[in-house]
Amino acid sequence: MTTTEPFGARLRRAMDERGPLCVGIDPHAALLADWGLGDDIDGLERFTRTVVEALAGRVAVLKPQSAFFERFGSRGIAVLERAVADARDAGALVVADVKRGDIGSTMAAYADAYLAKGAPLFSDAVTLSPYLGYGTLRPALDLARENGAGVFVLALTSNPEGPEVQRARNAAGTTVAEAVLDRLRAENAGERPLGSFGAVVGATLAEAGADLAINGPLLAPGLGAQGASAADLPRVFGAALGNVLPAVSRGVLRHGPDADALRAAAEREAEAMARFTGAGA
Repeated sequence: MTTTEPFGARLRRAMDERGPLCVGIDPHAALLADWGLGDDIDGLERFTRTVVEALAGRVAVLKPQSAFFERFGSRGIAVLERAVADARDAGALVVADVKRGDIGSTMAAYADAYLAKGAPLFSDAVTLSPYLGYGTLRPALDLARENGAGVFVLALTSNPEGPEVQRARNAAGTTVAEAVLDRLRAENAGERPLGSFGAVVGATLAEAGADLAINGPLLAPGLGAQGASAADLPRVFGAALGNVLPAVSRGVLRHGPDADALRAAAEREAEAMARFTGAGA
């Protein structure tokens, strides 16, 4: 048995103390250009270091999107490794946005990369895709539980293509999304103050159409550039609102490269999210 404090408990405390906000680290080419940086490894490193130094001591969660680092090869991954370690050292929780999903030993290897203690990319939580079957995620779920980490499983995503899979129904009439949420609810049964196994549920949804009370966190992308606002959160999440972790990227990052402007933008976003979710500062 591990004595590591579970991710759900650490996340609940971070949201209560720092406000319910997850800031994405998404160094795509257009944003690098907006900052006056080159679309190269030097630009990536300066961008990432600036965001981590400005925000890791203040926001509850930072969420680096691995694709924007992977496109630079091994040097980009090295930047990601440093960002994860530095952010965690400064007190932020790190959700590695990797959306991994595979079977057997391959899924176990993905789990080792992000959820094994001592791994260079060890993070507080990862995003996972369940569309090879929820059971294929078991190596990651078990390793996360063992090491006090968490996962966010795609359930009802903010992209317009999602419903063709997520709203599809099985022979029992249950949607794919409902089946995923049911499994997460079982993972979190009896956990206090919050389970460590969360779902990704887009803030852009017209309605959830599913029971979101899974006793775990709900990572809510789609705010800002994708069209949703903090005012949409009560409508989408209903009674589960207090467990929502709203995710904002460009709404904060566009204020860089000035560190003070980044911090001010993150503070405004956290305050807005707290007003509508009732959580945090």
